[in-house]
Amino acid sequence: MHAMVLHSPRPAEENPLSLQEVPSPVPGPGQVRLRVKVCGVCHTDLHTVEGELPLRHLPLIPGHQVVGTIDRIGPAASSPGRGSPCGGRPWRIGDRVGVPWLHQTCGECEHCRRGEENLCERALFTGLDVDGGYAEYMVAPAGFVVPIPDVFSDTEAAPLLCAGIIGYRSLRVAGVLPGETLALFGFGASAHLAIQVARYWGCRVYVFTRSREHQQLARALGAAWAGAAGEQAPSPAERAITFAPAGDLIPVALAALRRGGTLAINAVHLDRIPAFDYGLLYWERTVRSVANSTRQDALEFMDIAARIPIRVTTRAYPLEDANRALYDLKRRAISGAAVLLPGAKAPDQTRSGGLKPENVVH
Repeated sequence: MHAMVLHSPRPAEENPLSLQEVPSPVPGPGQVRLRVKVCGVCHTDLHTVEGELPLRHLPLIPGHQVVGTIDRIGPAASSPGRGSPCGGRPWRIGDRVGVPWLHQTCGECEHCRRGEENLCERALFTGLDVDGGYAEYMVAPAGFVVPIPDVFSDTEAAPLLCAGIIGYRSLRVAGVLPGETLALFGFGASAHLAIQVARYWGCRVYVFTRSREHQQLARALGAAWAGAAGEQAPSPAERAITFAPAGDLIPVALAALRRGGTLAINAVHLDRIPAFDYGLLYWERTVRSVANSTRQDALEFMDIAARIPIRVTTRAYPLEDANRALYDLKRRAISGAAVLLPGAKAPDQTRSGGLKPENVVH
């Protein structure tokens, strides 16, 4: 099969991934194999290829927003576990499923027993600890793949599997309640999905982003106000979420909160948080990190995403152009989410609920 392989981390502009012919994986006990249809490109992939996250092994195939169809089932892998598709029936050849960031957990530690599998110390993550979806085929544990609602195409579904799920968990970690005011800092793949859940809950949303294009998309998705970080929003927010991996945003976001407000930091990697005046944290403001997600998060989010239904803005690249997709992501040149299409050229247009169909790369 063809795959984009990382042999040595280096900057995205230096083309760290190479297109190679590698053996197709064989599903082991408890695993299923997917023929990959689409794989989303996440900021975590950028941190991976540039060496900002520790790697258990090299070479490595990145990618953890994978949509595909099951084409082989390993021994004792017929049960879908929590990822039950239709009435709890076992997985079958041809089922369309998704593979998210959380690849596998131990199921035995204190965190797993408490329902906090996202904090499992022996957890493995897709495209970081094990090979991911920048390829034509991949394998995953049957109990950790996720059913895809029929309302979404393959291209629309891919960004939901990380950007969507972690954005939903960020809303929960921030404690967002229906009708509250929410401030979002950064407006890429995850934020453009999270805002739609917040609006579905009747929240008033302020978006802070430097990009005029991103501000325009935010308003189109229902933002009450959009401007650059540091500008004055119409009123303080009860909750805030930062999506950019920039520590400088933390004091800015705290300054946008009312007393008693909560800030959730959605970043798997963050540069240094600068010193700031204690007054920004005083008055019982809370800062919380968002660490991974659980299978329950995935199931809840997929359900609510289908009920809204969420509109997904994507920019499609052929698999062999993964380096270009990562570089475009690095320089913030993508509105919405980037996706890779194994074995195909980029389509003539992207389904995006009527938003930004020009965001397709040929």
